[in-house]
Amino acid sequence: MEYPRGGVAFPIAAGLLLGLQTPPPVDFAREIRPLLAERCFACHGPDKGARKGRLRLDTAEGARAERTGRPALVPGRPEESELYLRISSEDPDERMPPADAHQLPLTVEERARVRRWIASGGEYAQHWAFRAPERAPLPEVRASSWCRDPLDAFVLARLEAAGLAPAPEAEPDVLLRRLSFGLTGLPPTPAELDAFLAQWSREPAHAWDAAVERLLASPHHAEHLTTQWLDLARYADTHGYQADVERRVWPWRDWVIRAFAANMPYDRFLTAQLAGDLLPDAAQDDVLATAFNRLHRQTNEGGSVDEEFRCEYVADRVVTFGTAMLGLTLECARCHDHKYDPISTREFYALSSFFDDGDESGLYSHFTAAVPTPKLALATAEDE
Repeated sequence: MEYPRGGVAFPIAAGLLLGLQTPPPVDFAREIRPLLAERCFACHGPDKGARKGRLRLDTAEGARAERTGRPALVPGRPEESELYLRISSEDPDERMPPADAHQLPLTVEERARVRRWIASGGEYAQHWAFRAPERAPLPEVRASSWCRDPLDAFVLARLEAAGLAPAPEAEPDVLLRRLSFGLTGLPPTPAELDAFLAQWSREPAHAWDAAVERLLASPHHAEHLTTQWLDLARYADTHGYQADVERRVWPWRDWVIRAFAANMPYDRFLTAQLAGDLLPDAAQDDVLATAFNRLHRQTNEGGSVDEEFRCEYVADRVVTFGTAMLGLTLECARCHDHKYDPISTREFYALSSFFDDGDESGLYSHFTAAVPTPKLALATAEDE
């Protein structure tokens, strides 16, 4: 079977072209846990105070525990699992979630998904943030000749499972536009487009490779990559409160751009921003990188309590560290043990101790343009 290359997928008659598809394995983290969290965890989750029927479904141990009557989950046997029987029951007094929970009943597809999960063993899996990366095996596809690299196989497998086929390859000017936006966030210039089309008419493959190399070498490529990290790091050119006074932290932004342009190793990228000033023989750039920890909002409002806002800044650093570097939401644990991640309030404040040693005031100057301490005087190499 042959498919055209590239473009947007279009629907096809799955029964005619693809035939019957074997349902793919159920991914607990992506397909089951979110379903349980939305429909079940309010009454059968980690919150002991709200738990009903002494049933806990957020852990494998809780779901498989011996109970009066049927266990909630019997691996490999959905018809003996109370969880499946309740969500698929036609009796409104038996069906879960109950009507008074103000939750929509599970759809036919969702019930079938839970059934397949239980039938395949009902395995629980940790959140991806707690698991080491694993190389997934290549999926089997019908039109393997369409795939040019391993990534294509994953794309095509999802298309085939959904009864879709790839669209024809786009025209070269459209391809260059997509490539340019993808790598730099900017459209190609008319001159770049003309040069690309002229080369494409002679050597399409070489034209494409040359365009990729040119865009990867562009300073705009690093700038484009940087934007997502700036969002995670809560970068802004103002302090964020009241009159929103200008904050000159652009040297840190330029450091991030340089780091992406140089393809800095990720561990070094994170280390410099968390504690570059503690590195042996720390250079100016190492210290500059630690501005990551102080990109939170700051206030100078009269009547504000220094210590209150200093503590707000410390908590912000903990939350940002969790989001940007651990892939976890830590903010809930500031007030109570987290309900959906295994993070306790005690752990939140133990972690905050690492961000609490800066010689910092809770307010910046109201009457002058002084840079809030601690601060770094930047110098050129010649000045140094």
